[in-house]
Amino acid sequence: MKKSYQLDVPLLKTISEIPGAPGFEDKLRNYLKKELKNIVDEMHTDNMGNLVCIKKGKSSKNKIMSAAHMDEISFIVTHVDSNGFLRIHPLGGFDPKTLTSQRVIVHGKKDIIGVFSCKPIHVMTPEERAKKLKVGDFFIDTGLEAAEVKKLVRVGTPITRERGLIEMGDCVNGKSLDNRVSVYILLETLKELKNKKIPYDFYAVFTVQEEIGIRGAKVAAQEIQPDFAICLDTTIANDTPGAAAHEKITELGKGTAIKIMDSSVVCDIRMTAFLESCAKKAKIPHQFEILTGGGTDTAGMQLFTAGGSIAGAISIPTRNIHQTVEMSHGKDIRASIDLMKAAVSKMDTHNWKRS
Repeated sequence: MKKSYQLDVPLLKTISEIPGAPGFEDKLRNYLKKELKNIVDEMHTDNMGNLVCIKKGKSSKNKIMSAAHMDEISFIVTHVDSNGFLRIHPLGGFDPKTLTSQRVIVHGKKDIIGVFSCKPIHVMTPEERAKKLKVGDFFIDTGLEAAEVKKLVRVGTPITRERGLIEMGDCVNGKSLDNRVSVYILLETLKELKNKKIPYDFYAVFTVQEEIGIRGAKVAAQEIQPDFAICLDTTIANDTPGAAAHEKITELGKGTAIKIMDSSVVCDIRMTAFLESCAKKAKIPHQFEILTGGGTDTAGMQLFTAGGSIAGAISIPTRNIHQTVEMSHGKDIRASIDLMKAAVSKMDTHNWKRS
């Protein structure tokens, strides 16, 4: 069946599957540098590892910054025991109940497959069965002899999930859509704006270490000092059985989401109004988002700019966030690209004065 929207699913699949734990984003950054080589006017990597891409506008009077973080929730090795089993620490917030028997990739001297394991239910006491699993209850089994594991893996080795991206109906499903779907959206935005005139210089930043404290965006914002800031990140679509209407946050297939607030930021009401105006004028399907738990690079860009930037966010509704697989709707992804393009192109048409 022909879809009513256009997505480059193979590109999104590639971006999703490239490993990039917080602090280990090199492979994805190098891939993006090749993709953007002839698309943007300038490009550089800062000491933190952020990839800063600049498309020149008609005027340098104001700066627009957008952030899409490259890192994915992951793990890091803290101990290799005498039998070759790995103990780990999470890099980002995982839902432990989803980890049982899931495959991972251990990025040692060469990549090896491992599987999350814990005490079998058959030998648990009734008290143990009743307890909720914690990340610390798991270990990783590579199936290798201890001596071989110790040749390849050491303390500090990053671990990412082993999972391919597939299409399911009108949705895409795979690992790390938080936040690889936003990396894809920002990349496609730059490609589609390549031969377009924009009013102000646009700093498109692929940031690092968001999942462990919005670290990259803070550094990039201090360098760029943007006047306007738009974050691209996923948000919860709790539109599934058992959720009351007020618990949904967003819904798949209902359009891109304009952030009002999350636990780290209250978006500038001028930016929220501007994004809504852009969406309405271009007939882009949209909804509004209030996320009471979780933060995004929006806060880093707003707070680490002198005097504060006029900051907001375009959010992509996603089911099963911070689990082993996540799911987003093609229409919402396309709407997010369209809204990002409209916002960058029309930034000079809005009345930005405070009332």
